[in-house]
Amino acid sequence: MLVSASGAPGTAALLRALRKNGEREVRLVGTDMQERSIGRHLCDAFHLVPAGSDSGFADAMLELVEREGVDVVLPQSSFDLQGLAAVRERFPVPVLVSSPETIRRSNDKAETYALLRRVGVAAPDFRRVHGAREVAAAAAELGYPERPVCFKPVFSSGSRGFRILDSHVDRAHQLLHERPGSVAMRLEEAVELLPTEGDPELLVMELAAGGERTIDGIADGRRVVLGHPKTRESMRAGLAMFFVTLEDPALMELADRIVEELAIEHFFNIQLVGEHVIEINPRISTIVYQEDLNLPWLGVKHALGEIAPDELRSLAARIRPTRRALRYFDQLEWDE
Repeated sequence: MLVSASGAPGTAALLRALRKNGEREVRLVGTDMQERSIGRHLCDAFHLVPAGSDSGFADAMLELVEREGVDVVLPQSSFDLQGLAAVRERFPVPVLVSSPETIRRSNDKAETYALLRRVGVAAPDFRRVHGAREVAAAAAELGYPERPVCFKPVFSSGSRGFRILDSHVDRAHQLLHERPGSVAMRLEEAVELLPTEGDPELLVMELAAGGERTIDGIADGRRVVLGHPKTRESMRAGLAMFFVTLEDPALMELADRIVEELAIEHFFNIQLVGEHVIEINPRISTIVYQEDLNLPWLGVKHALGEIAPDELRSLAARIRPTRRALRYFDQLEWDE
């Protein structure tokens, strides 16, 4: 199995789950654009590849599939999806990625929000803008300075570029008591840093409020075949560190609607803040593992045609709402 972006935070748990599948031995080939990737130490083979946005990325991955005798490709990063989706038919093995159109529509947050509203799913009110002047105008339309708003690039991943605009933010408290990289700032600061007009293209949005939840699962392009919701709690460095599995039929029905509308295949992750859907990721994300429900392995078997959708759906009875997941930082040493 070829696992891309093997320096991602969830890599160690994912590789461990794939190895402990209970059925057969697997050989793991990791790729990353950085040599100091944990995949270099945890995989059976490791290769440097170009960034997912590089025109040579897909060809590099295809060459590795042939050289390493890979049976299935599992991308982890949003930045790898478009390049792989565009040429997935060239690969002689399953690539666990949706169609190019599904990836494009999911990555374009403005199109995603418009789609969600069209099908009756709650999404933040937003404005698609270019440059500091349009950011300021959009923020005012959405209620700033009386109400905080937020903005982020139209295409982003893992909270990159996300900022809250809040006229009441305590800058002295941020300076003295918070870690660098706080996501809250005043509009004046953002306007000063951004170009007056032109790229990058940004979304200015109402700030969704409430608890964070996600829905993770496996889809077949028409509906969810296996998955469950969970909470996202205890954030550190932009990553959720504690999760609680939920039993929520309404959220699963919402996921079915989104999967059908976007024709999502293989793994997906849908993020909500309060009742608003804020992100749709057509890729694998952080998994809450169970000893009797190995979601990554089941997704691989589904892609290989070794398990039928009906059999996957029958496994939903195993999902335990009592399940919790606590992420933590570890380290690894070696002599170069």
